[in-house]
Amino acid sequence: MTRSPLDAVRAALRAYVDKDRAAIEAVIADDYQFTSPLDNRIDRKTYFERCWPNAKQTDGFDEVHAAEHGEVAHIVYIGRAGDHKFRNGEVHTVRDGKIVETEVYFGWDVPHKAPLGGFIDDPK
Repeated sequence: MTRSPLDAVRAALRAYVDKDRAAIEAVIADDYQFTSPLDNRIDRKTYFERCWPNAKQTDGFDEVHAAEHGEVAHIVYIGRAGDHKFRNGEVHTVRDGKIVETEVYFGWDVPHKAPLGGFIDDPK
């Protein structure tokens, strides 16, 4: 049985926490494309060179929202890396149990740097 889109995404996130390169390679398709505010449709090889090293600092992901529709999975989580917490949203396209495309939307630090009901004038 082929894994669902959310199962594939959760397996990839778990691989970061476990620092298990073989596990994430098993769910990332050969023709994978990755996009974030810093990356524009980079390929699988570049993704592993550029992004996989972050697994060293990754302690966990606390799922906030998750949904799937067809072959697309959406997930929002609070990531943990040492004392740093951050909130991201991701959209993944999964075919035949493998992630073929990821879009990551970087969120904010947790706790939020802006005061409740307020904002930050200078984001520096």
